[in-house]
Amino acid sequence: MREVLADYSVSITELKKNPSALLSQASGSPIAVLNHNRPAAYLIPAETWAALMDMIEDQELSRIVEERRNDKSQGIEISVDEL
Repeated sequence: MREVLADYSVSITELKKNPSALLSQASGSPIAVLNHNRPAAYLIPAETWAALMDMIEDQELSRIVEERRNDKSQGIEISVDEL
């Protein structure tokens, strides 16, 4: 059986009945949506999703910066006075 990675879980049937109430009960915590007692999806607040997307974007930008930092062939030398 796959591990449930949330403190709250709900069946798909329960989710269909009253999703707003479930979101309120979870108080911003992730909710595991179960299908036949296995995680089928996770429901997270929109703010959490936005924060995750920002973190992924930051990580990708960091990777690009490191990649470019290691490629000196594209660099332009300037003095501090020229800044």
